Amino acid sequence: MTASETYISIRGVGKSFGAFQAVDDVSFDIGRGEFFSLLGPSGCGKTTLLRMLAGFEQPSRGEILIDGQPMSNVAPNRRPTNMVFQNYAIFPHLDVRANIGYGLARLRLPKSELNAIVDQALETIKLPGYGSRRPDQLSGGQRQRVALARALVCKPKVLLLDEPLGALDKKLREEMQLELRQIQRQVGITFVFVTHDQEEALTMSDRIAIMAKGKVLQIDTATRIYETPNCRTVAEFIGTMNFFDGVVKAVRGNEIEIDGGPLGTLLSGVSEHRPVTGERVSLAVRPEKLRLLKSAPAPGPNMIAGRMGPEAYLGDRSHYYVEAAGHPRRIAVATQKLTRSVESCVDEGQGVWLNWTPEACVLLPVS
Repeated sequence: MTASETYISIRGVGKSFGAFQAVDDVSFDIGRGEFFSLLGPSGCGKTTLLRMLAGFEQPSRGEILIDGQPMSNVAPNRRPTNMVFQNYAIFPHLDVRANIGYGLARLRLPKSELNAIVDQALETIKLPGYGSRRPDQLSGGQRQRVALARALVCKPKVLLLDEPLGALDKKLREEMQLELRQIQRQVGITFVFVTHDQEEALTMSDRIAIMAKGKVLQIDTATRIYETPNCRTVAEFIGTMNFFDGVVKAVRGNEIEIDGGPLGTLLSGVSEHRPVTGERVSLAVRPEKLRLLKSAPAPGPNMIAGRMGPEAYLGDRSHYYVEAAGHPRRIAVATQKLTRSVESCVDEGQGVWLNWTPEACVLLPVS
């Protein structure tokens, strides 16, 4: 990212609460107009980092710059940011119009101009005609949109969102994810979004920062985070991942041969991690990249015999769990339901074989 594209700079930022290190020497840039997500489990430091961007917490060390300006001594109400919270924080005694226009009152705008801004905001959040309704007359998704509109009408340079969809049910969350992304593209404001929901981050983000124990482990696009995690912690956190450990036997051009012990010979394609002969590594394979076979194939690499365990039926797909001799964990396999059927394709206890291509896996160092 070039200097002209950078809008937020986080430089060596750390935050301590007594002996506890909540954020540990974090440095990265966020681009102008980018939808950037901070993703990680509870306690990883993502909300603390967001609160430092907002000015509600001060860094113990390091510096945060927004549009090239240091924020260390800038109060929250004087920063070019606004924040949307998980609990909406809209005023129950005010109608929708008054809630949206609340932050504009200090500007002392003419009534006609204020009404025009609120009308435009209602159009943006797809709630025209809802201006006179009270919050208790709105659904959860509608209240969240009102909170979003109230933050946007003040035209902040950066909108900070702290798990704003966390209180919504699954179907409404999915709808709001698409709407929130559409609104962000429409207004062109830089969004910094905090979530622990992997699917949410993958759906909406231009880039994602994966955090754990106060550190940023990987920053990349949704596709690269999912397909090419840079370490086992990221691979384990994003979606479901199978790991097959072994020792590198040979590195031949675009192919890496691994001794998988009781699993036999394993092959991996070229990976960003370049191992050496004798190194212990993990092959990471997503469930949907495994082929499930009912009859014994010809012998070869990346071929594991096992016995079918339980099935998790998810409507459009099924997750099967296969037990393989010598492997300590059940192997997850995902199959799409391409035809209408009420029968399982494999019975529990049945012998099966698993196979994958060398290009389907990611080679990771054993940490």
